[in-house]
Amino acid sequence: MKTFAPEVFLEIVDRMNRNMAPVMTVLMPCTMLSIIPLLLLSYHQRPMVFYLSTAAFFLFLVALLVTVVVEVPIVQQIVTWTLSTLPGNWRQLRDRWMRFHVIRVIAGVASLVSLLVAALF
Repeated sequence: MKTFAPEVFLEIVDRMNRNMAPVMTVLMPCTMLSIIPLLLLSYHQRPMVFYLSTAAFFLFLVALLVTVVVEVPIVQQIVTWTLSTLPGNWRQLRDRWMRFHVIRVIAGVASLVSLLVAALF
């Protein structure tokens, strides 16, 4: 993202927002909810599955909170920008969004790995 010219950056963020927002609004809460039955079913019978699933749940919760609390507000700002209204600190906001995006991806992948390991048990 750092290498894109401002007009390309604005177009990419706008396109990603239009494509991802409707899907993620449904997908992320459904993913969180889908872990709950696994937690309930494994609680007494499979402690290792329960612990791994609990870790997955909390890691995904981190990803969800980063998305809702940090990333979405930044994207909502960015999609209102045009080349003529680009704020002076747009690079700092872009970089902040990217840092938190990395945190979200790491938490999401770690959550998935925890669920996959739990499935092996």
